[in-house]
Amino acid sequence: MKKRPSVSVEFFPPKSEEAEASLWRAINALAPLKPDFVSVTYGAGGSTRERTHATVARLAQETDLTPAAHLTCVDATRDSVIQVVRGFRAAGVKHIVALRGDPATGLGTAYAPHPDGFQTTAELIRAIRDEGDFEISVSAYPEKHPESPSLDHDIDVLKAKIDAGATRAITQFFFDNDLYLRFVDRVRKAGIDIPIVPGIVPVQNYKQTAKFAERCGATLPAELADRFDGLDDDPATRALVAAAVAAEQVNALAEQGVDLFHFYTMNKSDLVLAICRMIGVKPDAKAAA
Repeated sequence: MKKRPSVSVEFFPPKSEEAEASLWRAINALAPLKPDFVSVTYGAGGSTRERTHATVARLAQETDLTPAAHLTCVDATRDSVIQVVRGFRAAGVKHIVALRGDPATGLGTAYAPHPDGFQTTAELIRAIRDEGDFEISVSAYPEKHPESPSLDHDIDVLKAKIDAGATRAITQFFFDNDLYLRFVDRVRKAGIDIPIVPGIVPVQNYKQTAKFAERCGATLPAELADRFDGLDDDPATRALVAAAVAAEQVNALAEQGVDLFHFYTMNKSDLVLAICRMIGVKPDAKAAA
């Protein structure tokens, strides 16, 4: 019997009461899937610090879901970051997604660590480890981080994060599975054996996805643009195409032995629910009751 894939999902903290209501509708809709964990992002320079904390604390205290809090060290002192870690621990959060974070001046600009802050993600991970027995996830880039001189350098950085205590890597989103598979092959040959979980983004809006892909260095295949061409004003058909595209991608990865998937939800549940159905991940009947 084919193994049921395991999934995790990512949300960003809401900016308004209306957005918060929408977020929790999405969380409640996806909860019956029994995701491995639910991660909540953390804005540049800790700009969403309080909202991130409130969301993961509510997840820990009011649901049976496992929350994972993102944490960056952009524009922050070591002491302030450690206080955030302690706050997460006190709220019952046992999983942190440790990231350097994007430059406060925006993607494409030079990153400058805070003079009194952590200089690298590896330093941040070691400090988190000192604060408790956290599960620690980190990022990985099948197509190379936009600021990295080479993929080999990226792999060296990933190894340093693992040596510091990281237990899982989640990739930047991609649409060409060969890029991911070649990347995994290279990291395995480099002696890295932690899970390298593919990050999957359902295309809610192709133009927005294309802009984000350009900023983070992700390739968009020409056939993908063709499939969404002319659907800007047809959200129903666009959603069907998006679900089919993502399900095809995930099923193709599953055929290569991949059984862990991380979905960037954009705080929406409909596409993720549809995709999970198509790959054999159904809501738990008891959880949905």
